[in-house]
Amino acid sequence: MRRLSIMCSAVALTVGLAAPAALAGENTDDFGQATLTGWASLPAQTFVPGSEPSGAAIGAGPFNGIAAPFAGQPVQGFSGIVNRHDGTYDVLSDNGYGNKANSADFLLRVHRIEPDPRTGNVKVLGGFNLTDPNHKVPFALTRADRTLTGADFDVESIVRAYDGTYWMGDEFGPFLLHFSRTGKLLEAPISLDGVKAPENPYLNGQTPNIGSSKGFEGMARGVDGRHLYPLLEGTVAGDIPGDLRINEFDRKTGEYSGKRWTYRLESKDNAIGDAIAVDKNRFLVIERDGGQGDTAKFKRLYLADKRDRNGDGVMDKTLVADLMNIANPKKLGGFGETFTFPFQTIEDVVLLDDRTLAVLNDNNFPFSTGRTAGKADNNEFITIRLGDRLHADWRAFL
Repeated sequence: MRRLSIMCSAVALTVGLAAPAALAGENTDDFGQATLTGWASLPAQTFVPGSEPSGAAIGAGPFNGIAAPFAGQPVQGFSGIVNRHDGTYDVLSDNGYGNKANSADFLLRVHRIEPDPRTGNVKVLGGFNLTDPNHKVPFALTRADRTLTGADFDVESIVRAYDGTYWMGDEFGPFLLHFSRTGKLLEAPISLDGVKAPENPYLNGQTPNIGSSKGFEGMARGVDGRHLYPLLEGTVAGDIPGDLRINEFDRKTGEYSGKRWTYRLESKDNAIGDAIAVDKNRFLVIERDGGQGDTAKFKRLYLADKRDRNGDGVMDKTLVADLMNIANPKKLGGFGETFTFPFQTIEDVVLLDDRTLAVLNDNNFPFSTGRTAGKADNNEFITIRLGDRLHADWRAFL
């Protein structure tokens, strides 16, 4: 019944879009300046109540004024988001403290949050850890209880299928991971043929052909509900530097379809942060540099079209929003008339309506200092209104 209600709301939201959508993707003009419509923040030092200590392998610090290890599990590292359509969101923690070696005591988790732009606060309503109680993972895990940690997988993207289960993209394999509604792994990790990161447990002496933790950073759920589109963060050896592969996975067959497209970064030194579907051909992609604070220059949202209308072999790109130049006429959040999102890693975007997006940062607790030098970043949640409509497929809002 709830799904029917959501579908009806989405249909109502997009009534009248069918005719303009026929032209979607043909216009390569930029959308112009986006406008900040909401801002909320979750303090960096937010921990899961009653959780286990963590951070023992990162050193004593202090890191930006915060000593380690920590008494609990930090609510941090938002690397993927799912809209629950009730004012709350599922957000995915990444692998913990930056790499496999220092994250064995970080429990992989999906948090449920409720941002309130009226107050500027974000509530954490709960969540669930990711586990493998049915021994679907065929290689050794860190914990005997089979709770998954940041030394097992580096989960960076999340989508919710129409059946309520979750699919996540991992960077260590790279693997696709399929979880129940409560975070139990449902099947063995699914490999991508021909691509292996240094952390891949099946290397067997082979040379990895993608960089460390450069696997699936973004993943879109196709609007048909059947296909997934995981996007690599790194260039596969032999490809043109800065070209990233996006593959099509068929959930019905449980295999990759063999279809593949290329997303080309504006600079080979850039990275992507997230990818979501707008319709059957177009994806919203976060592309960013590695800077933060004063060194942050390039943080953008693009529409990437797999139809390749100009025939250059890569997806067509249209600039949707410059996250370093957002209009803020109401001076929301106490910021000036131009709002910037100067974080090193911006890894979450979700559609709210045909002109409104929510965007979140990954604060890399306790290391990133994009907002204030010497101070660990909070997790910020913003909503922006685009300069033009996306003409999105109504199923993209489900």
